[in-house]
Amino acid sequence: MQEKDYIKGRGAQYNPHSVYKKAKYTIEHIEAIDDWESENNRTTFIHSEAKSLVHKVDSPDVGMMYSANPYQGCEHGCIYCYARNSHQYWDLSSGLDFERKIIVKENAPELFEKFISKKEWPITPIHLSGNTDCYQPAERKFRLTRRILEIALRHKQPISIITKNSLILRDADILEEMATHNLVRIFMSINSLTEETRLKLEPRTATASQRFRVIEELSKKGIPTGVNVAPVIPGLTDHEIPAVLKETVARGAKWASYIIVRLNGQIGEVFKDWLTQAYPDRADKIWHGIQSCHEGQVNNSNFGLRMKGSGKVAEIIRDSFRLHCAKYGLNRETFEYNCTGPANATPVQLTLF
Repeated sequence: MQEKDYIKGRGAQYNPHSVYKKAKYTIEHIEAIDDWESENNRTTFIHSEAKSLVHKVDSPDVGMMYSANPYQGCEHGCIYCYARNSHQYWDLSSGLDFERKIIVKENAPELFEKFISKKEWPITPIHLSGNTDCYQPAERKFRLTRRILEIALRHKQPISIITKNSLILRDADILEEMATHNLVRIFMSINSLTEETRLKLEPRTATASQRFRVIEELSKKGIPTGVNVAPVIPGLTDHEIPAVLKETVARGAKWASYIIVRLNGQIGEVFKDWLTQAYPDRADKIWHGIQSCHEGQVNNSNFGLRMKGSGKVAEIIRDSFRLHCAKYGLNRETFEYNCTGPANATPVQLTLF
């Protein structure tokens, strides 16, 4: 694909064939009747009545027990997103489909309230955006996340959120009230201060300056905030860890975590195609840097290693992160969610990632 064919405003540059489909078609000649097969670049919404919303998280290395996602697919278009693989379950592609065809679970608030209203529910924190960003652009129109937060506040249900979108400030009124009861903690995901990098890597997310503004404004309102430096990509964003952490503290955040990029499933194929077009001059260096963190592969599924990596490059990243967290005073405070609720459960202390 030539440079002129690069799709600006999107992460993935094509739709890889779904692993769950046996048949596939291609356009051999772009002429005559084949023209109707071409897709435009607009985002479309697929309305869905979900059967369930809150799911138990069995992974021991992510710091959450339950997650809820009102949307499937994400218009942010982050090229490295591990959730891309799940779009294939909906008979869609992990590539462009993931960011252009967004599934909207219209009954998400009702399912959420039904779940947390169960008598046997032990009042445990629920994480929003465990799969896709609950504040992606679709939320401005559908307002599912806000309705979920209203229900959470009413039921005194603790919530954790991670996002890359400044739209979260719209709901500062609810979050501030939840914070007075120790019911919420927010993490902004920031891995680069370089706008050129963001536009290629995370094309429809908020700018770094907007995300830092979110941290600052939420912190001023007494809402516990932190930053997730993720993903760290060797040869592309790893050198920015110190600057990101320094600015994070200056804006009032108290905690920080990080994740080394891992390209599980079909993401490796999508990422490598993007990499050769977005950074042709250093594509091999970045690709080999990722491999060096996962024992020669671009993904490691083993708990404890898959997010932090292994080897010399991963150690350098780990040491840099720890050094600057200590230097700037991050992660010194603990946070306990208020899980008393109507069931008088005990407080729960969790770390995110």
